[in-house]
Amino acid sequence: MALPRTHQASFTPGEIEFFAGDEKIMIIPKVKMPKMKFISGDVGPFQPPLPIEVTIWLSLIMKKNNKCSIICPDWLTVGNVKTHVKHIRPNIINFILPFHYMELAQMLLETAADDIPNAETIRTILKDLRETRQAKSRMGVKILDDTWLGMNNLSIMEINEIRPFFSRAYHEMSKLNHAEATTREDDTQEITQDY
Repeated sequence: MALPRTHQASFTPGEIEFFAGDEKIMIIPKVKMPKMKFISGDVGPFQPPLPIEVTIWLSLIMKKNNKCSIICPDWLTVGNVKTHVKHIRPNIINFILPFHYMELAQMLLETAADDIPNAETIRTILKDLRETRQAKSRMGVKILDDTWLGMNNLSIMEINEIRPFFSRAYHEMSKLNHAEATTREDDTQEITQDY
C-alpha cells in the first residue's frame, strides 16, 4: 500500500481492528458445542442459554453463522454513550471508554446490530462522540510542550491519528529547545569570561 512517509510508522485501521478482536465479550450460544481449542487457549463448552465470555473475533464468526447472540457491552448502551458525550464537552477527555471502543463499536454495529438496542441511535451518538474527542485531541496538540504531554484516556485509533503530526512536531520542538539552551549556555559563558 502506498502510504505517505509520515503514516508508514502508524497502524492501518484494519490492523488496529485486528488487535481489538482479542478483547472479550459475553455471548449466549444458540447451539450446544464442545470445547474449542485455539493457540491462545481453550474456549467452551457452549451450553445454551448459559452466557460465556469469548473473544470478539470468535463472537463475530459465531454470530455470522447464527450460533450465538452477542450480549451488548454496558458501555455501548444509549444512556452510557450519551453520558460520555455529555461529560466530554465541558472537560478534557477524562472518562474511561475501552481502549478499542471505536473498533469494537464498529465491528459490533456492523455484525450484531440486531443484538444492540437502538443501534442506529448509538451509531449517531458515537459519531458525535468521535468528532468531539477529535476536537479535544486537536486542542491538546495545540498546547504541546517539548517536555510533557498529558492527554488521558485516548483510544488507540485516536493515538494513531495524531501520532504522525505529534511525532514530527515534538521532534522539531525538542530541536528548538536544544538550540535555545545552547544559545543561553554560550551567552552565559561569554558573560563569565568578561568578568
